[in-house]
Amino acid sequence: MFQIGKTIVSEEIIENDFMCNLSACKGACCINGDAGAPLTVEEADILEDIYPVVKPYLRPEGIAAIEAQGTSVINSGEIETPLINNADCAYVIFDEKKTALCGIEEAYNQGDVKWKKPVSCHLYPIRVKEYSEFSAVNYDKWEICDDACSLGKELQIPVYKFVKEALVRKFGSEWYGELDAVATKIKSKG
Repeated sequence: MFQIGKTIVSEEIIENDFMCNLSACKGACCINGDAGAPLTVEEADILEDIYPVVKPYLRPEGIAAIEAQGTSVINSGEIETPLINNADCAYVIFDEKKTALCGIEEAYNQGDVKWKKPVSCHLYPIRVKEYSEFSAVNYDKWEICDDACSLGKELQIPVYKFVKEALVRKFGSEWYGELDAVATKIKSKG
């Protein structure tokens, strides 16, 4: 572990490789698990605001879940996206190959909203846990992502480089530059 500003960062995000392999996993991280995507208070507000624009992109069962539960929910004290029958994220859509995609991101890609998706989704497989004095930045290893780990290793893409855009979005480009410098130092010792 090392510190950058007010973050404590796990070396696992440098030491492990990762590259999403949607053709293999079919977006399982959006349809498996026991909770929705973590949201900040600000993101919950954004979801509420953009829902009317995102709604046409969603599946009927997603719309029903959102309209029954709300655009976000509180689960064990955490704000999250709602789920469909305790499984799929309510914002999940599927392409013609039955790969799970994000309806919010599709609206973003089409230029209908300016917000890509929850930062927790954008950061995955990195999870950030907020504490009163610092943020913990950790690698979340999940067996459904084994194919992504294999592809990342083959392409030699460390986790932190795979999620560069999301890390910059969350912490800023200066922070990411410091992370990259630490990674270079760690790799040179390795």
